[in-house]
Amino acid sequence: MSYALRPLLFALDAERAHALTLKALSLRAKLPAPASKPNPRLATRISDLAFANPLGVAAGLDKDGVAIEGLFGLGFGAVEIGTLTPLPQSGNPKPRLFRLVADRAVINRMGFNNGGLEGGLARARAARRGAGRLGINVGANKDATDRVADYVAGVSAAAPLADYVTINISSPNTPGLRDLQHGAALDELLVACTAARGTTPLFLKVAPDLDAAAIDGIARAAIGHGLDAIIMGNTTISRPPLRSPQAGEAGGLSGAPLATLARQRLADLRSATGGGIALIAAGGIDSGAEAYARIRAGARLVQLYSALVYEGPGLARHILAELDACLVRDGFADIAAAAAA
Repeated sequence: MSYALRPLLFALDAERAHALTLKALSLRAKLPAPASKPNPRLATRISDLAFANPLGVAAGLDKDGVAIEGLFGLGFGAVEIGTLTPLPQSGNPKPRLFRLVADRAVINRMGFNNGGLEGGLARARAARRGAGRLGINVGANKDATDRVADYVAGVSAAAPLADYVTINISSPNTPGLRDLQHGAALDELLVACTAARGTTPLFLKVAPDLDAAAIDGIARAAIGHGLDAIIMGNTTISRPPLRSPQAGEAGGLSGAPLATLARQRLADLRSATGGGIALIAAGGIDSGAEAYARIRAGARLVQLYSALVYEGPGLARHILAELDACLVRDGFADIAAAAAA
């Protein structure tokens, strides 16, 4: 699948093309559009939170919440904005976003660039969601002296507005951030954030570059602290064989080459959690068949980002149609039945 504006966007620097795409989506939301007809087979839920369909936008695409309505208009059941940090920060030096066209992949080293919690939450407050669910992904500033306090500030501020809040400790582009995925540091973080969330569902986003012991520890901590879901995963610092000349760029790799690793880590996490917590799959999802494979592996929701770069705005509806066909073919009444089988 391709789309009319791809040659124009690909002629531009990747970060500039990204900004223009968000601007176009924000303008698109102002145009009248027919509402999507809900399909009961595609409905899913996490805890008490119902989703019209299991397809979500991963955090990182719309960091500041400028295109929430436009993204919902593409057919997504959930849009996750952020990562938002308490204070605005510019992120890492440019260039920091690279298309690996031959691999249908992206490398980024953005570094949590965003305009800060205040602006992002103001846009979230104003956005119309329709039947969509809005997630707000929060993180710590790079120079924070107390990162747990930054997460608590984010959760506290976002929880009254969000359908769910995600604690992001999976980015490879903020030095030391992934250290929060382990042991006492993780327990301290989860104790503080669960106290700050009120009744809002709380998700934890972790990296695909975890070994078995780390996955087991995360599973125990997330279940023990009463979290509602774990998102597996984010970009990877590993490098499978790649063909593109940009393959040597530093940063996190996303897109098609991440699929194999992301699938394996989802399976590992399902085994470690034993069904004790809802799972969300991210990484290398670019088709209904791949989304279905992750759901059959235990995911209640799937998230994508990089595939939109290559497939364009029609991708969400294409995936949902293909996913529905897979459910019908295999005789599943809904997403939950497929995920549990």
